[in-house]
Amino acid sequence: MGKNSIDASAAGIAMNSLQAIPFGQVIGGPLKACIDAQSEAALSTFNFINSVGIERDENGNNPKAIYVNFTYQSNGVRKILTVPILTLVPIPYIAIKNINIAFKANISASSSVSTTTSESLSTEFGMKSKAKFGFGIASASVEMNASISSKKDSTATRDSKYSVEYTMDVGVTAGQEDMPAGMLKVLEILNNSLEVVNEKGELFVSANEIKAGDNIYVSYKGADGLYNTEKGKISITPALNAKNIVQQGNGWVYTFEKEGTYTLRVDDLVETISVG
Repeated sequence: MGKNSIDASAAGIAMNSLQAIPFGQVIGGPLKACIDAQSEAALSTFNFINSVGIERDENGNNPKAIYVNFTYQSNGVRKILTVPILTLVPIPYIAIKNINIAFKANISASSSVSTTTSESLSTEFGMKSKAKFGFGIASASVEMNASISSKKDSTATRDSKYSVEYTMDVGVTAGQEDMPAGMLKVLEILNNSLEVVNEKGELFVSANEIKAGDNIYVSYKGADGLYNTEKGKISITPALNAKNIVQQGNGWVYTFEKEGTYTLRVDDLVETISVG
């Protein structure tokens, strides 16, 4: 067997070993794991927003943002600051930024063939003759011995050795990701909803002095910062004809046909309207 046969055998073993390596699992496995991890991170963000910043009714419907109310004093008046909780806490946006997969395959193969042949040849040849002479009588004898021996030993040994080794290093870099555009818009709207209100609420009138036949706009905002348009929530003395009180937007339009002084009241909040 020649050298070329040995090399071909070793190369074949190495090639077969290389083809046996599960490259799809070796490379695709870490990628799939990272994708699954990113999906879990996104789901965690969603659950965080729903559990911390959103509240629902007992049936799980009507979601609305959770607000935190702070009471403080300003100019001798106790006021309430209403702040959406999502604007106060950091929202976890963890994203995988880089994935580095380093793969190394180390395959070694060797093949050897050894052949041993030995030959031995032994030849022996012998001749023996004997002659006797007598009176007129001759006798002769011939003796021949010959031997040939041949010995041939042949041994062949073939050894093939190979080893396969592969290692993989996976490096994953993750960090706080920028918020999606939709969430940024939500937070912008919530930031704009920051409001300071009186703990007793606010009663607003567009004018305190008008002429007969004119109208004013009246609204009431409770301590929770929400407009209250409940009919009869704002009382007026003396009373007006029902047709002269019309709801509009977040308040009411009052039309005064007669001159006089009118008092608007909601709990402890009072406004006086003078009609001339």
